[in-house]
Amino acid sequence: MDRRGFLTGMAGVAALAGLGARSDCAEAVEDYGPAGSVTEVEGIKVGHFTDTRKPTGCTVIVAEAGAVGGVDVRGGAPGTRETDLLDPVNLVDKVHAVVLSGGSAFGLDTATGVMKYLEERDIGFDVRIAKVPIVPAAILFDLSVGDPKIRPDAEAGYRACAAASTGPVAEGSVGAGAGATVGKALGRGAMKGGIGNACLTMPDGLKVGAIVAVNAVGDIYDPRTGKILAGARTPDGKAFVNIAEHVRRKGSFQLDPIPQNTTIGAIVTNALLTKTEANRVAQVGHDGLARAINPAHLQTDGDTLFTLATGALDRPANLSVLCILAAAAVSEAIVRAVVTATSIPGYPSYREIMKK
Repeated sequence: MDRRGFLTGMAGVAALAGLGARSDCAEAVEDYGPAGSVTEVEGIKVGHFTDTRKPTGCTVIVAEAGAVGGVDVRGGAPGTRETDLLDPVNLVDKVHAVVLSGGSAFGLDTATGVMKYLEERDIGFDVRIAKVPIVPAAILFDLSVGDPKIRPDAEAGYRACAAASTGPVAEGSVGAGAGATVGKALGRGAMKGGIGNACLTMPDGLKVGAIVAVNAVGDIYDPRTGKILAGARTPDGKAFVNIAEHVRRKGSFQLDPIPQNTTIGAIVTNALLTKTEANRVAQVGHDGLARAINPAHLQTDGDTLFTLATGALDRPANLSVLCILAAAAVSEAIVRAVVTATSIPGYPSYREIMKK
């Protein structure tokens, strides 16, 4: 995959000192990608369901042949399903799909629809009398955007599966990123989040990608330059507050006690991993999350990263190299999530801000 445009563009962002530093929105977005799709990993499909009634939805990452799974949960308010099963001491080592969903805990129902879709196609863990699809899931809180009674359900999960393909993954305000917002730590001046993905391909054929739905309490940074791309804005909307610096100066912030945040995603690779190694990759993937989101992993976050290793490369990978690439892919996916998002009422997007 040719990523020269992405890397070259990153250098140009060093000039962005404030929200109005560029006038050409299209060029600004192109500075950050595209960085490839997780569907470049053999055996992986991705599908979105986006609700047309309000900004919410779900995203499913499908591995029909099964993929060795891992997970790491860092946030203080997670909403998850089947994460205990991914502990290396437990029985099942392969998963058949991972679901990322809006809708808070209600959104976990999407996994039921994914299971139905896979069961109809005879995909799952063989227990002799049936095949049971293994479908871990994680949710983010978007109930405060639009009607809280509208949230992804089992039908949404089924429809996301039906839409899954090996083509380039749609990014921005779709699927689990439809209702995502960022920079909410001060209770005002937040911006639109979204879902993004990236895939890194090495000369030896190793592929490591990430897909991340970004609904962070914190600001979103370009890890290469340290510049804020999206986050809490000043009352006049012309600059970023810089949440981390604000806390250092004030010693506090007005964080809503409702856990309405959370960044969730999956790292995908064609490497041959054990379950223990897959969990390790998920752990180190959070380094990439923390490079692109600050603050992260707070009590009202539910930050969760899964790993899916298809084993298509059919040889062990250098775990340290794989972890470095996983963290980088997570960071790039987070950047893609915010730069491709579109505005919704009350939450301007990066692209809208860059027009000013």
